[in-house]
Order: sequence, then C-alpha cells, then structure tokens
Amino acid sequence: MLKDKCAVVVGASSGIGAAVAVRLGRAGYRVALVARREEELKRLAGEINQRAGEERAFVFAHDASHFDEVPTLFDRIAETLGGMTMLVYAAGVMPKVEPEEYNFAKDRQMVEVNLLGMMAWGNAAAELFARLQSGVIVGVGSIAGDRGRKGQPGYNTSKGAQAIYLESLRNRLASKNVRVVTIKPGYVDTAMVRGMGNLLWMISADEAGRRIVAAAETARGTVYVPRRWRFVSLILTHIPSFIFKKLDI
Repeated sequence: MLKDKCAVVVGASSGIGAAVAVRLGRAGYRVALVARREEELKRLAGEINQRAGEERAFVFAHDASHFDEVPTLFDRIAETLGGMTMLVYAAGVMPKVEPEEYNFAKDRQMVEVNLLGMMAWGNAAAELFARLQSGVIVGVGSIAGDRGRKGQPGYNTSKGAQAIYLESLRNRLASKNVRVVTIKPGYVDTAMVRGMGNLLWMISADEAGRRIVAAAETARGTVYVPRRWRFVSLILTHIPSFIFKKLDI
C-alpha cells in the first residue's frame, strides 16, 4: 500500500528549497529533505516535525553533483516515505563571476548542480511515475534562462537547458498522467542574490515557496513567480539580438 502525498525536495537546506519543504509539510506531505548540509536539514526537519506533531520530514545528506548516488538514494527515499508522488528539484548554485572572468570551473559547477543534477533526479522520478501512471515533477529554473544575458553565461546556460529538459519530459510523460512543472522565479530574497542591491519585484523565499507549492498542486507547463515576470520574458525574448546585446542586463 503506497502512501499518498510523499515528496522529495532536492536542495532543501536553505532558500527556496527549504521554503517549499516547509510548505509541503504544512500541506500534509511526508517530505524527504535532500542537500549537502546535513545539520541544516536536521534543523529544518525538526521544525517541520514539531509543527506537524509527528515525524513528517526525513533527512538525506547528498551532494547534487554526485549523480551515481541518485538511483540507490531515490529508492531508499521512496521506501522511507512509503511511496513517492512528487519530486521538487530546487538545488542550484550561482558563484560570482566578474565581467571579464571566464572561469570553466565555475561554469562546470553550475552545469553539474543546476542541470545534470536535475536530470539525474528527474530521470529517476520520470521512470517511476511513468510506471505508476501518476506523479508530479517540479523543476525550479529561473527567468535568467530566457535569454543569453552577458553577466552570467554559465548560469544562464544551465537554466535555459533546464527549461528544455523539463519541456521534453513534459511532452514525453503527457500520455502517462504525469505533470511536469517548470518554475521560473524572478528575484527571491536568498543568499544567492544578497549584495546585489535593490532588485525588481523581489519576493521572500516563503512567498516563493507558497506559490511553487500551489503550482505543484495544479499547474501544467511553465509558471513564472510572480506571474508578472511572464510578460517581461515575453518582451525580452522578442528583442532582436543586435539590440539585446547592448542592454546592460
């Protein structure tokens, strides 16, 4: 007998991932918390479990760039939770890159964590959910993946590729009753963007978590957080390249 409302959140130790995990716990989910920082996960699990009055959050230490661990860990999580109905991949890194810096090590880290980690976990979930003929895969991308901005080539590339991967999964799993949701947040008040000054329409991690969980429950396709970013993206993607390259974004 499989339990309903069982979710795994990869990248749950802080920021958007932690906020999503808390919101899922409040909504009655059994939640697997996955990230590198085990002590932060234990603290978060304690918070979720104390609020729920029962053991609802479970800790699994894992580095998202250790792809070979995923199949075994995925099975262990499903066994611990008593089932699996949702995957949320929120792990992500964006090291600071100077305007004249071309650093392959940083680019590689962003591709490994942001993109390849998502693919490793997404493939594991897709295979299971296709067999079960149900399930939800949620990938947290970014508006940064909509165009090739000059400031962060590696980050933009990883986020743009995420969107294509998730769309491909969505199309492949459409006949299997599996929903694949691409989340594209704007600026969220997390450690990733601190020190960047006043950013347009910035929201709290908790608000982002609320909107993402709401989308995970019902949405299909791509969801911008907040929704107004969809209109910004529509404009940006239609600016001709010879003009876009002159913009300081």
